[in-house]
Amino acid sequence: MPELYPDDQKKVDEYVQSNVNATERSEFKPFRLLAIIFVVLGLLTLVSFLVAMDQGLV
Repeated sequence: MPELYPDDQKKVDEYVQSNVNATERSEFKPFRLLAIIFVVLGLLTLVSFLVAMDQGLV
């Protein structure tokens, strides 16, 4: 990683310490993500089944 000039490094350090990009986040809920994945998977399965029925494959 290239070294910065001292004045540039000072600017970078000030920016990093200013918390400009800091955001409050809620806690991660893995079961909610799993439920969303199953719902989307179910919808895609239903759509593909309906398309197969329409084409006479089922």
